[in-house]
Amino acid sequence: MNKMSLYILSGNILFFFSSILFFFGLYLLKYNMSYMVDWEFMTINSSTMVMTLLFDWMSLIFMSCVLLISSMVVFYSESYMGGDIFKKRFLFLVLMFILSMMLMIISPNLISILIGWDGLGLVSYCLVIYFQNYKSYNAGMLTVLTNRVGDVAILISISWMMNCGSWHFIYYVWVWDYWSLYLMILIILAGFTKSAQIPFSSWLPAAMAAPTPVSALVHSSTLVTAGVYLLIRFSPLFSSYNCWFFVMLSMMTMFMSGLGANFEFDLKKIIALSTLSQLGLMMSILFIGYSTLAFFHLLTHAFFKALLFLCAGLMIHCMSDSQDIRHMGNLSHQLPFTCTCFCISNLSLCGLPFLAGFYSKDYILEMMSYSYYNMFVFMIFFISVGLTVSYSTRLIYYCLTYNKNMYVCQSYYEDFIMNFSMIMLTMLAVIGGSCLSWLLFPSPDFMTFPLIMKLLPILFVLFGGLIGYELSYMGYHKLMMLNMKFSTFYMGSMWFMPSISTYMIYNNGLSLSNNYIESMDGGWGEFMISNSPLNYFSIFGKLNQIYQNNNIKIFMLTFFFLFILLKI
Repeated sequence: MNKMSLYILSGNILFFFSSILFFFGLYLLKYNMSYMVDWEFMTINSSTMVMTLLFDWMSLIFMSCVLLISSMVVFYSESYMGGDIFKKRFLFLVLMFILSMMLMIISPNLISILIGWDGLGLVSYCLVIYFQNYKSYNAGMLTVLTNRVGDVAILISISWMMNCGSWHFIYYVWVWDYWSLYLMILIILAGFTKSAQIPFSSWLPAAMAAPTPVSALVHSSTLVTAGVYLLIRFSPLFSSYNCWFFVMLSMMTMFMSGLGANFEFDLKKIIALSTLSQLGLMMSILFIGYSTLAFFHLLTHAFFKALLFLCAGLMIHCMSDSQDIRHMGNLSHQLPFTCTCFCISNLSLCGLPFLAGFYSKDYILEMMSYSYYNMFVFMIFFISVGLTVSYSTRLIYYCLTYNKNMYVCQSYYEDFIMNFSMIMLTMLAVIGGSCLSWLLFPSPDFMTFPLIMKLLPILFVLFGGLIGYELSYMGYHKLMMLNMKFSTFYMGSMWFMPSISTYMIYNNGLSLSNNYIESMDGGWGEFMISNSPLNYFSIFGKLNQIYQNNNIKIFMLTFFFLFILLKI
């Protein structure tokens, strides 16, 4: 088998399993069934070790979605990573990543979830530092250390579930006891770190140091969605508790990332902040109480976000690896097919009627309007939808039409392998939302609103698009930099969160440890504890050596000394 076909083979296998799991998931969904498989992999005397796997419609359809997107990403990587000397290593890392996600999805047991959860964290670190430079290293450290907080929360919740008779959380999420509050807080902490909610948001844009196919996989259906999926599984535990605080954190994440994306010029970071905004939307509707709706948006978002990253990857590839949107422009002339897919995925993200994103976003906004929350929640939700359209319009304006394209002599190309992945994901970005809504919600909800309330999501979409176009056209960054430098910096830097979660945390710690080093390791501690025994043993060793030399004077002196002591 030659080197090139490993990617194609892996992609075909992933696609095959995706198709099988999807039809099996539909079967279970139709008959409202679920299977739990106990795999006994070790027996020592009377002790058995059993691995339990849960197959229900949610886990199977989500696995199918993950495998489908992974197969397209692996196909795409065949061409994208073609010139890389370590492309076999890259493929195996991606496959390990997918395997970890599979293990997490089908585990009803917190211990086996931890294996997949930790696998995601460790392999994501390897993928973020894949391009070996200082920026990638720093981004990888921020990613893995932030995710360790969530891993510790899962470990503590494993010990906390000793209150139950088993670690199979699926049996106990419906039971509310006096200790369940602590379990809920630990699980939410784990979900918030993995899905990068405030105050753990800074690692998500930093993880853009990974290769673009990995970004497509991470931001659509694997790493960042693991936290949302875990909380969807535990959602019955939250149903008897007022989660207003977590709704507020999720909304603030959605609002902050939408605002930050409007002030960003790095193409991949804009799309990463867009992912963060959608994760905030999923989390907030989950804590409001509609877990199936959060799962629905999770699936539709995965399709168009993977497509958005694949298109962006080809555009960056053709621009000599420059990610600055100010260097792009008129790409629609050179890359017509890619730009078409890029526009479709952007419009789906905005919630344009009858594309995939519309079905889940409109549904979420209407169910939120039905909930008993105040005007603040209502306004933040709709403003965040407007901000999404604003940065999407800005992205299309800068990349596809406006600029004069500073890189004039480029090798623009669109090969079949990359285009094939985009065609498949474009189809899903168009029809995925409607098909899934018919499958997951067999009986439609009948919601009555006043006319203005019913039209409000569409009005905010149009208004956000208008604002995005006008501000891009005016060159508003130049205007704001003159008068509102601090404000633009504050809004564009994710409310200083990257600074807070890096040097503002370790700065004091480093100075404290430096004082300890000076006083202990380099001071009295070094002299008394490290050096003193060495000196003492050295002196005793020399005396012993003199004594061992059979010197008759020493023996005689010792004899007389002992004799005198005995007489006294």
